[in-house]
Amino acid sequence: MALVTHGDQKYRNSEKLVKTSEWPALSIEHRKFEAGHQATPAPICTELVMLLSGGGMVHRIGNGEVQKSLARPGMSYLVPAGTQESHLELSDRMECLHLYLPPALLDQSALADFDIDPAKVEIAYAHGLPDQVLFHVCSPLRDLLHRPRQPTDALFVEGIQVALAAHLLAHYTIDRWRPPEKSSSLDARRLQRVLDHIEASLGLDIRLEDLAAQACLSPYHFSRLFREATGLSPHRYVTDRRVQAARQELARNHSSLVDIALEFGFGSQANFTRVFRKATTLTPGQYRELCCGPLDVRTDRIAAGLRRDCA
Repeated sequence: MALVTHGDQKYRNSEKLVKTSEWPALSIEHRKFEAGHQATPAPICTELVMLLSGGGMVHRIGNGEVQKSLARPGMSYLVPAGTQESHLELSDRMECLHLYLPPALLDQSALADFDIDPAKVEIAYAHGLPDQVLFHVCSPLRDLLHRPRQPTDALFVEGIQVALAAHLLAHYTIDRWRPPEKSSSLDARRLQRVLDHIEASLGLDIRLEDLAAQACLSPYHFSRLFREATGLSPHRYVTDRRVQAARQELARNHSSLVDIALEFGFGSQANFTRVFRKATTLTPGQYRELCCGPLDVRTDRIAAGLRRDCA
């Protein structure tokens, strides 16, 4: 029997790109979100949300706990079954992979086999997890959603389920996980002000001093605290946002490469090509062809992944 999930009730204003629920202990969804509020029904199974692209501030309240974090690709969020969420808001567009697991990741006999106390096996309401092990264990499931089924898929998924359950039990039960320490200098309000300034100035010369001024900090302290908050240097974050904005514009196929280069602050087409290729392994022209060209181009696996980004 397929696992009963709650994604359609919770994410009513999202676009569900694809879903599979062929396994009794795992269901997977690939969704795209616009900025705004989401519904907050009580989850009937444990949910793991992994950010694939996009990003921004995530504000959520569950079981009376207020959580605010800057989401970026590779981050994960946990919502245990039965969590009483009262607020969930996204500041920007995001693309996510949702994994739904049974409330009990392992049955009682399995826990006894591994000498685990069942009383402590309760998953935490954890947010903003920059856990690369977790991401690399689960991200192959996106490719599974977007290709024809194979006879070995059940075995593949079973292996991921076991690895995922082991990792969650080792790091994210309520007795093991601790919320990240909050910075006393770069709070969510000032960070959002900096991010808004970046979004409004992608076509301009964005200087470190200007960003630091938005946060009311010296450039030195701002750089350190910004990296702590986002995992990226200010320069890298600005470059990533410019590339992401350029990708969206290339997919629309309305503007020339020169115009896009100037619109998003690359300065010249040559610099645009260099930066874009370093970030995506493709030139802007190649990326546009994959997004807007003939359907037979999509047979390549890389092309298929890029098309999902452009959808």
